[in-house]
Amino acid sequence: MSFFAIPPAPPTKLGYYRVLSPLASVREASFKLLDAYFDMGGNFIDTANSYQDESSEEFIGEWVEKRGIRDQLVIATKYIKCGNDSIQQKVNYTGNGNKSLHISVKNSLTKLRTDYIDILYVHWWDVETSIEEVMNSLHNLVAEGKVLYLGISDSPAWVVSRANMYAQNRSFERDIIPMARTLLRSWEVIGLALAPWDVIGGGKLGTDAEEEERRQSGEKGRIIVGRALEKVACEVGAKNIRSVALAYVMQKARYVFPLVGGRKVENLVANLEPLDITLSKEQVEYLESVLPFDPGSPNVMIGDGSSSNMFMATTAHMSKQPRVEPIKP
Repeated sequence: MSFFAIPPAPPTKLGYYRVLSPLASVREASFKLLDAYFDMGGNFIDTANSYQDESSEEFIGEWVEKRGIRDQLVIATKYIKCGNDSIQQKVNYTGNGNKSLHISVKNSLTKLRTDYIDILYVHWWDVETSIEEVMNSLHNLVAEGKVLYLGISDSPAWVVSRANMYAQNRSFERDIIPMARTLLRSWEVIGLALAPWDVIGGGKLGTDAEEEERRQSGEKGRIIVGRALEKVACEVGAKNIRSVALAYVMQKARYVFPLVGGRKVENLVANLEPLDITLSKEQVEYLESVLPFDPGSPNVMIGDGSSSNMFMATTAHMSKQPRVEPIKP
C-alpha cells in the first residue's frame, strides 16, 4: 500500500469540510443531531460562551468526551458576554478586556471538556478596550496552546485591519475568520476567510406555499427575496430555496464558509444540498437585482476591483486580471 494512498471518498459532500453549525437545545436531540453531522463527514462546530444560556458549550463538551473524538473536530467558540444570570457583578465577565477573556476561556475549556480551542472569536467589539490589549491577550493564549487560531465577529472593518497589522508587525497569530457585513471586500484583500452567519434568515426564507402556511398560523410574511430564490431553485432543480441562498453565499467569493444552525437531522440533511448546486453568472446577477445591495460611499465610486472604477475608466481602456473563482461543485 502506498504511503500516500488517497483516503476513501466521504459518505457525503459534507466530508469535504464545508462549515455547518448545529445549535444545542434538548441534550438528547442535540446529541442525535451532532452524531448525524459527524457521521456525514462534518467536523466543524461553532458555538459561543453565552449560547443557550451557556448550555451549548456544555452539551458539545459532553458529546465530544463521550464519543472520544476531540482531536477529530474543529471547535470554534466566542468570548465577550457572560450568560449566567446568577453572577451579580457582571462587568468583569463582559467586553474585550484581558480579564473578561481570561474568565471566558477558562470557563469555555471547562464546559467543552478540552484543553484547547481550535478557533476563538472576539464576539463583538466593545469600543472601550484597545486593540493592543486585545491582540496581546489573544497572542498569549495562542502561545500557551490554549487557542490555535483567532477570529472576529460583529466588528468594524478598521478594527479588523488594525488588529491584523498589529499582529503582523509582531509576528502574532492573525485573525483569520471574520463575521461582519461592514468588511465588504476588505476581508479578501487582507487575506482572511469569512464565516457569515444568518445566511438563510433564521429559517424565514420560504416558498409561496410555505409563506401561506405562515400567514395562516399568524406568523409574519415572506422576505422579499423568497420568490427570486424559488425561481432559481426551479431552474437548478433544488428541493429547497434555502439551498440556493447557501449556494449563492459560497459561490460569491473565495474562502466563504457559512454557519448554519438547525434543530433537526432533517434540517442538516437539507443543508447538504447546496454542495451540489452550481449557480450561473446570470442567476447570481438575477438574485442580486431583486434586492440591490448599497455598498455606500465611497465604494459606489471606487468599485470592488472587478472592473475599472469611474475615475480610471475616463482615462483609458484597461484590461483587468480576472478574479480567482471560489470552489464550485
